[in-house]
Amino acid sequence: MTTRLLLYFAHAIDHLALLIFATAVSAIALDFGVARWEDLMPYATGAFVMFGIASLPAGRYGDLWGRRAMMLVFFFGMGASLILVAFTQSPLQIGIALTLMGAFSAIYHPVGIPMLLQGAPKAGAVIGVNGLAGNLGIAVAALLTGLLVKHVGWRAAFIVPGIFSLLLGVYFAMKVPQETASPAKRKNNNPLQLDRATAVRVFAVLTCTTTLGSLIFNFTTNGNGELLRERVTAIASDPATLGLLLAGVYAIASIAQVIVGQLIDRFPLKRIFLPIVAAQVVCFVLAANAHGWLFYLFAIAYMTFVFGAIPFTDAIIARFVDDSMRSRVAGLRLAVSFGISSVAVWILGPFVKASGFTTLLFTMAVIAALTALAVSFLPARDPEPTSTGNPNPVAA
Repeated sequence: MTTRLLLYFAHAIDHLALLIFATAVSAIALDFGVARWEDLMPYATGAFVMFGIASLPAGRYGDLWGRRAMMLVFFFGMGASLILVAFTQSPLQIGIALTLMGAFSAIYHPVGIPMLLQGAPKAGAVIGVNGLAGNLGIAVAALLTGLLVKHVGWRAAFIVPGIFSLLLGVYFAMKVPQETASPAKRKNNNPLQLDRATAVRVFAVLTCTTTLGSLIFNFTTNGNGELLRERVTAIASDPATLGLLLAGVYAIASIAQVIVGQLIDRFPLKRIFLPIVAAQVVCFVLAANAHGWLFYLFAIAYMTFVFGAIPFTDAIIARFVDDSMRSRVAGLRLAVSFGISSVAVWILGPFVKASGFTTLLFTMAVIAALTALAVSFLPARDPEPTSTGNPNPVAA
């Protein structure tokens, strides 16, 4: 249970770290002498590019070297790189430091999630709680960053979670037992049997839905702070209040992941996934022309369905991929999907500057519609869940 809790904390730190910059970007721009926050956003692109590309070697080393060892690299690498960001003095320096942080942040999803699933009797429930932890990390990023920016400064918003990550790394090293063998070398008495045509079809759907979903995730989580600042004008001048309201959006929406996780263990994935992404389309369209507290309600609604769609990526891997190669498959799909979707971070500022948030919200509705189309190609029935019995269930 200790290992599982530490992995949940790791997921929270992973998402928290990636969203600090987006929440503090206005303060950072002011400190660096950049006239508009939109002009500073492209400097965060490297972090999200590495979040995708570095997943490939992270997944490979997770399967072949060991997941425990890679998680130690995650904790200490994240801690050191977050603190490094706090000492930067220019847009170029912060861009380089964020890129380094993105490389370490890439480790968690292809390594930490398969590590969680090794000893989990019900994959959906574990994925749901882990998703909740990750999204609460996003909520904490909004709240903690807003408070620290207001009362201490934006640099503290990176230093505090950096120190916390280092401390968790020390505790992880002390409490999590060594693996007897790497996942690729363990004997599996119940390997998953899947024909080649179905495997190719599922991987294609997985890549499409993850790429499109990641575009929406990056657009929303990186843009919601400034979007709230524009649409709910009463909070425009107070970063702490903005952070509190944004944290409220993420905290409420995160509950969807626990509910979806329970449903995943009871029903075929396609039957749940398709209505969730279809609901995103409706919510983005309704939010496009809303203002004030009505927009705030729609923001909660669309983020609920954005977060609600996240567990399906890991559920598809858990349902269709054998444990001995889950980290490598997860790393491959993350490298492709997040490598492509990182363009959302790069173009967010220039896009909003040129076209406005209304156009952005309609664009996300179109992306969600394309996601629904991709989900329709999933098999109607899932294979029998892979047996998770193995001689070294480190997540117990």
